[in-house]
Amino acid sequence: MKQDMIKYILSIDLGTSGPKAALVSTRGEILGSEFEKTNLLLFPGGGAEQDPDQWWDAAMRASKRLLAKELVPSGDIIAISCTAQWSGTVAVNKSGAHLMNAVIWMDSRGAPYVREIAGGKITIQGYDPRKLYRWLSLTGGAPEHSGKSPLSHILYIKKNFPDVYRNTYKFLEPKDYLNLRLTGIFAASYDSITLHWVTDNRDITKVTYDRELLSFTTIDPDKLPPLVPTAGVLGPVKPEIADELGLKRDVQVATGTPDVQSAAVGSGAVGDFEGHLYIGTSSWLTCHVPFKKTDVLHNMASLPSGIPGRYFIGNEQETAGRCLEFLRDNILFPGDALSDTCAPDDFHERIEQAARTVAPGSDKVIFTPWLYGERTPVEDPSVRSAFFNQSLRTTRSHLIRAVYEGVAYNSRWLLTSVERFIRRPFSAVNMIGGGAKSPLWCQIHADVLGRTIRRVKDPIHANVRGAALLASLALGHTTLEEIAGNVEIEQTFEPDMRNRKIYDELFGEFKKIYSKNRRIYARLNR
Repeated sequence: MKQDMIKYILSIDLGTSGPKAALVSTRGEILGSEFEKTNLLLFPGGGAEQDPDQWWDAAMRASKRLLAKELVPSGDIIAISCTAQWSGTVAVNKSGAHLMNAVIWMDSRGAPYVREIAGGKITIQGYDPRKLYRWLSLTGGAPEHSGKSPLSHILYIKKNFPDVYRNTYKFLEPKDYLNLRLTGIFAASYDSITLHWVTDNRDITKVTYDRELLSFTTIDPDKLPPLVPTAGVLGPVKPEIADELGLKRDVQVATGTPDVQSAAVGSGAVGDFEGHLYIGTSSWLTCHVPFKKTDVLHNMASLPSGIPGRYFIGNEQETAGRCLEFLRDNILFPGDALSDTCAPDDFHERIEQAARTVAPGSDKVIFTPWLYGERTPVEDPSVRSAFFNQSLRTTRSHLIRAVYEGVAYNSRWLLTSVERFIRRPFSAVNMIGGGAKSPLWCQIHADVLGRTIRRVKDPIHANVRGAALLASLALGHTTLEEIAGNVEIEQTFEPDMRNRKIYDELFGEFKKIYSKNRRIYARLNR
């Protein structure tokens, strides 16, 4: 490790709500951050898009506002590192201009086309057995029938926007699109390309495209970007971008990583089998593992991580923190003809106070958080959300607490599968994301999961911290062993055993709600 002096990294995290720019030391200390909101466009039939130009403009505004604070001398900023929402697709031409809106991770319109390329004369759960064996053997997974993978997006574009497909030079993940704008280099990293399901991941140190997998997809291989190793340096920032930001022209752009992988590093849980739980717009519960493995039944697999030479367990739950936003914007403060007030600035503090007035279990009201289908531990794009078991005694506060608890039940459902995958229980779970800012939600997760929850300091900055630490690692300013020690645990929440009985009961009913109603959801949401 370079011991001379601490340097700094401009870290950019492109979330679904918008980009965050942060100034992070090579040891992971967050000096400051700025955020810019971007628009999410939802369309009938499962469409979800965003404007790549808006991404870029917002990221630059946030970065300029942050750098204008002069928190450190500009000459001490040595790198830019990007992390971003995963499983999105940006079609760009040879000059790097995007040809249509980005199709993002929530979009499921490509589902029919995945079924076409995955199937055959004989099928197992919709897959040709030969193709499925090849996918699982090489990649660890297979194209999801939900249609939410980049492969699905590209097939959707090919079928519905043939001119765009024909004129596309490369299809890029959101992180790789930002890197293109910063460097002019078309590339994908070993981790960002994974969900295209066209790479041989058996040698984690040398991931390559596989010709047979590419042939399954019917996609032109030349439209996919060259691959570069994880946690490396892509190249210098464009001179004009350096000048616009007021940075030195020799600032390097790190390879970066998708948000799931950067969060894993930013959580401090970098050792094998050390768990972390992210509660943001979506949610995941995962850890690094030293082996390649697949759990077909629960839609999980060992995938390339942000740490060189390591895998992590890939999984994601579609809506977590978004459930509170839904509660705010569609039920409590919808801004319609029946509502003459807007949500207060201290909305989250107020709803937490309201939830604390209700006993654990919410008087047995159960909320299911499946507002946009589900990926893991079940892949089911048609399942939907509901409040179950309301009565005349049910109050607004009951509904609020039920939302907190419903997300935790979903986390426990996933915990069961993850611990079976690694064949051991977690002794503790590091919690990050906006949801970790809520002490109540941390305690509810501890009680529902029956595991110690360790809230990481600055939990909403885990992604930018992780991206910066990986850049620091690539540039030789830190080591993997030092990263865990540089991520501070702010507070620990132990399970309250007095609540175990009620949460065990309601978790059992939560799972039955899905199993008993999944066919109804399928009929209603074809």
